[in-house]
Formats: sequence, C-alpha cells, structure tokens
Amino acid sequence: MTEAVDLHLKPIGWVHCPADNTPRHWTVSDLEGELYVEPRYLEGLKDIRPGQKIVVIFYFHKSPDFNDRFLVQKPPHLSRKLGVFSTCSPRRPNPIGMSVLKVLGIRDNVIRVKGLDMLDNTPILDIKPYIRPRGDDDPND
Repeated sequence: MTEAVDLHLKPIGWVHCPADNTPRHWTVSDLEGELYVEPRYLEGLKDIRPGQKIVVIFYFHKSPDFNDRFLVQKPPHLSRKLGVFSTCSPRRPNPIGMSVLKVLGIRDNVIRVKGLDMLDNTPILDIKPYIRPRGDDDPND
C-alpha cells in the first residue's frame, strides 16, 4: 500500500455559465458559456483554436461531502444503482469532473465553449487537448 499524499490544487480559472440549470452531462449539452483562465496562463492558451475540442478538468465545488452511503448511487437517467466509479456523479471521494467541450472562440484569456455541464463559478483545474482514439471516425469531431 502506498503512503497518502497531501494534495493542494489551485484553480487555473473559472467557468461562466449563464444558465440556472445545466445539463447532467456534456454529451447531452448544447449550453454555451465561457472559461475564464487566469491571465498569468495566457501564453499556455496560444494554440487553442475555434472548432477544436478540449478536455476540461474541474472541481465539483457545490458537491456535498462524500461518505460511504454514496458508494452506490442511482443515476437519474437509469433505473438501477451503480457503484460511484461507474457514474459521473458529483458525489465522489474526490469531487473532480471532466468534460469535453467545443471551442467556439478565444479572446485573450477567455475561451467561449459549447457543451457546458458545469455551474457558474466552477473552478477549472486543468485544460487538455481532446485526442480522438485511433479508429474513431466520428464525423461530429
């Protein structure tokens, strides 16, 4: 067994989402909004382009504290319960989420995106490129 590590993550930015209610998952979302990235990271955004997809890692900042009763949960779109690690529930031991968003535009340190499933002011932990798996010929990418 490995020794526990004390992690300290700092947001690189925040989500601005104009909606009061967001879709439950990015795969069913057409919601548009903006990712405000701290100006100090501006140079790191230089190769992001409209039309591409990005992976956004974020913190479920409104998620209730996790306890063992959330190890098995019933997703709202299913009729059966699943183990937490087979769901996208925000109620997890480490409340970290991931979404794949389409870039609509970028201006300075603000990325306009489509596909939001995050609440307004959600802390962004990281942004990564979306890399389609080999053999995936999805025309929607």
